[in-house]
Amino acid sequence: MPQEQYTHHRGTMSSSEGPQVYKVGIYGWRKRCLYFFVLLLMILILVNLAMTIWILKVMNFTIDGMGNLRITEKGLKLEGDSEFLQPLYAKEIQSRPGNALYFKSARNVTVNILNEQTKVLTQLITGPKAVEAYGKKFEVKTVSGKLLFSADNNEVVVGAERLRVLGAEGTVFPKSIETPNVRADPFKELRLESPTRSLVMEAPKGVEINAEAGNMEATCRTELRLESKDGEIKLDAAKIKLPRLPHGSYTPTGTRQKVFEICVCANGRLFLSQAGTGSTCQINTSVCL
Repeated sequence: MPQEQYTHHRGTMSSSEGPQVYKVGIYGWRKRCLYFFVLLLMILILVNLAMTIWILKVMNFTIDGMGNLRITEKGLKLEGDSEFLQPLYAKEIQSRPGNALYFKSARNVTVNILNEQTKVLTQLITGPKAVEAYGKKFEVKTVSGKLLFSADNNEVVVGAERLRVLGAEGTVFPKSIETPNVRADPFKELRLESPTRSLVMEAPKGVEINAEAGNMEATCRTELRLESKDGEIKLDAAKIKLPRLPHGSYTPTGTRQKVFEICVCANGRLFLSQAGTGSTCQINTSVCL
């Protein structure tokens, strides 16, 4: 077809069909993929939202805190049992009013007091076998502040009015003991004993042994000595007996020995007097003055 005739035919067709419209957008498989990804994204958003709501519900998230943890004006408040896998640093730990505070551990519980250079000053270790405390001084006081027990490098002080030892074997003191009063419980006996060594009781103003409702017994293996350097020894009793004194035998032809007799004054003083054929106690009555 000649060029003029083709141009004329094209123009005739365009004028008869009207203006041509071009469609803009995504069609076909691309459109299907876009809808699929949008639907998948919506499903993921709904699942994520449901999981978030479930976590908030399980963990008990509220405006006051999370789970057993509550945020108050005074600090953090824990309700129920709590487990800390890492070190806990706090200024103060206290229980609710009227409830006890428990620390539980599978091995031990250690409390350290540090200084500014993070050096341990005081340490308390509670383990399965023992309770150990390390420090310069250990004190136990009452609510009013009265000292009950104190221990340091120099001495151990018991501030209670009475110290009771309930052991069946009593109390063992390897060295000396200093106390103003040693007394047994009512209707119980008091025994001071040294099985292998000597027992010495000394006091600058005197030693008083008193048994108000029972007997007093002093027993030793070799020698019992009552000594008063500047004063006197007083035996105040209705009867004083020496039942096991040895008895001597008299022989006129034997060698003459110095024999003494024991004399007792009216005030209870004892003195020796050389024995004769008769009593010689009346000769030394000046001793009783």
